[in-house]
Amino acid sequence: MEEALLRERLASVRGRLERATEGRWPVPKLIAVTKTHPLEEILPLRALGVTDVGENRVQEIRAKMPALGENFQVHLIGRLQSNKVKYIIEDVCLIHSLDRLSLAEEINRQAELHGRRMPVLVQVSPAGEPQKGGIAPEEVLPFLRQIAPMPGIAVRGLMAVMPDTEDRALLDRLFAGMRTLFERVRDEAVQDVEMRELSMGMSGDFELAARHGATMVRVGSAILGPRQYPTA
Repeated sequence: MEEALLRERLASVRGRLERATEGRWPVPKLIAVTKTHPLEEILPLRALGVTDVGENRVQEIRAKMPALGENFQVHLIGRLQSNKVKYIIEDVCLIHSLDRLSLAEEINRQAELHGRRMPVLVQVSPAGEPQKGGIAPEEVLPFLRQIAPMPGIAVRGLMAVMPDTEDRALLDRLFAGMRTLFERVRDEAVQDVEMRELSMGMSGDFELAARHGATMVRVGSAILGPRQYPTA
């Protein structure tokens, strides 16, 4: 991709985020979703002020990490299998997709083995789509109380993936519900749990997410264009 086009797309996304927040909320951190894109398309992002990138697959993270690790903060934003935690525990800055006890236990175990406290977000399923992972909103507080004592885990907030739909009214309600849940959990002040981040919104709906107080948005195709090679 030509630098001029990349610069134009970034300026458009940033402008849309600023207009969406309208001074009500801080402009959310932009995480460029770089899954399936080659390094030659990713590395120029840093010179344009993007230092956080999101990847879905452990194998792809490991392949890209020698180059990305020197230039970016890498976020694990996809579903994570427990048996693959050990491969990324030292490399990623934040796991967005913690959604079950067995995964929490393995993250905790690997983090302790590597002498770190792993920052995580608890993934919520606002629309109850099992294929996307995440726990039901009403289960969030009990789950947080269960994992909070784990010394290798540092809960930093919540994450959600919204349905792929053109129903903006539905999305509006779901984003509003996530912000309400985030604030309710924050107000509960669960010991060892910090509600700093609300990661929600992607290329098709990041403006709605920003309007409802997302602190992070995960934007791929609106910046880098469609996927460049198959993930299989």
